[in-house]
Amino acid sequence: MEKFYVAGHRGMVGGAILRRLQARQDAGEAIELITRTSSELDLTDQVAVREFMQAERPDVVILAAARVGGIHANNTYPADFIYENLMIECNVIHQAFAAGVTRLLQLGSSCIYPKAAPQPMAEDALLTGPLEPTNEAYAIAKIAGIKLCESYNRQHGVDYRSVMPTNLYGPGDNFHPENSHVLPALIRRFHEAVRDGVDRVEIWGTGKPMREFLHVDDMAEASLFVLDLPRDAYAANTAPMLSHINVGTGTDVSIAELAHMVARVTGFTGAIGFDASKPDGTLRKLMDVSRLADMGWRASISLEDGLAGTYEWFVMQSARSIRS
Repeated sequence: MEKFYVAGHRGMVGGAILRRLQARQDAGEAIELITRTSSELDLTDQVAVREFMQAERPDVVILAAARVGGIHANNTYPADFIYENLMIECNVIHQAFAAGVTRLLQLGSSCIYPKAAPQPMAEDALLTGPLEPTNEAYAIAKIAGIKLCESYNRQHGVDYRSVMPTNLYGPGDNFHPENSHVLPALIRRFHEAVRDGVDRVEIWGTGKPMREFLHVDDMAEASLFVLDLPRDAYAANTAPMLSHINVGTGTDVSIAELAHMVARVTGFTGAIGFDASKPDGTLRKLMDVSRLADMGWRASISLEDGLAGTYEWFVMQSARSIRS
């Protein structure tokens, strides 16, 4: 029996990974799943995490817990983003090692790469230039997580891996009007515009930045694919002293194109404007996913299909919240 601890199982990605592990369990695989809510275990509390790891002694740790948010949240709460994410990573990774965990997978973000990184962004672009200022605090914390894994691998011979997803979306996403990422924010705004009979939706920025989007179910599948790779096979597709792998689709769309796609999905037929006085962020963020493709994995959910399913989930959740 192999014990898996999924940190952040109530988040969008952690929840998707947990569902896949539960499906394996239901299919007869000998695994035990361990979870804790944030109220049951504060991952920023070193003592609490140490006691948990020592008591549970998991065989595998999947670190999907993080403080996340969009441009507005990153700009407004940089201290919270760097502190909480550093504490979560340091506590979980070190205390996992102290409890004898030899296999760990941590999830990061494409924002780790420099603002002016060559496109598409390859894994070896890490630390080659300045970061995007609007999410620098979060990016530095996630870079530290990668380096923690690399350092424990080098010094202690464990097998700690990191996957760096592009922009994620799907069921379980955060649709908060101020603290969400661009895609769920657009879904909510267009949905409310249709509901309220608004005939114009204004979007932050020029609409020119290009973004890549990966469905969370694809991300969950990719995460377990990378985790399950034999150590030699994984090492053969990573550079020396490099423990992270990009996960994405390899294709991108402009924010303007995305806005029109969301408008179609939600049934919005009014005008769409762009407020150029608001920040655009990085002009392009496309992941080089050739290493993962060479390993044998590619995304399978199209953006059109993923948007439709995500909007259906959002509508159902909205209806449930109204009834309750």
